[in-house]
Amino acid sequence: MMPNLVDDPQALPDLGVAGLQLRPLRVDDAGAWYAYLRENVVTRHTSWQLDGPADLVRLIHAYARPMESHCMRLAIVASDDGLAGTIGLNEISIPARRAEIAYDIAPQYWRRGIATRACASVTAWALQQLGFARIQATVLDTNQASVGVLERCGFEREGLLRHYRQVRGEPRDFWMYARTCPQQERAAASPRKT
Repeated sequence: MMPNLVDDPQALPDLGVAGLQLRPLRVDDAGAWYAYLRENVVTRHTSWQLDGPADLVRLIHAYARPMESHCMRLAIVASDDGLAGTIGLNEISIPARRAEIAYDIAPQYWRRGIATRACASVTAWALQQLGFARIQATVLDTNQASVGVLERCGFEREGLLRHYRQVRGEPRDFWMYARTCPQQERAAASPRKT
């Protein structure tokens, strides 16, 4: 089964967190998103490097077309529609049935389990509803908070990718984590040999 990815997903997963929900990112989210992504405490363990909200506007336009851009991102919003964070899939490969999960949470929402709930919900949705076989994550080797999120969500550490990505001009090491669809789903999705 090939992943079922559409440009405007209607049935988004439930986060299971009172007062928070997922919705597609909108251009008017760029300012709030940039406001917390420019904080060193948020980005010091990531490869984010932005010059301003306009960089995010370009990304938001790309995220709205996942079949073309090979990435999608959703807003995590509070009941007042304020941006609490984002979560999505990068480096989507339909033929390989693989994508990379990525997320960020605004500091005022930290330590509430939101990243873990969002990661678990979107990963399950991607594997069970969208038809991906593998959801992976690359995590800067110093990002212990994200390592904890992934491990609580059932991701397994596969290895260290040395000098995998440039982080503010320096090659840095990243851990590779992954979750795959259950064995019986993989067997059903693969062609049978006769």
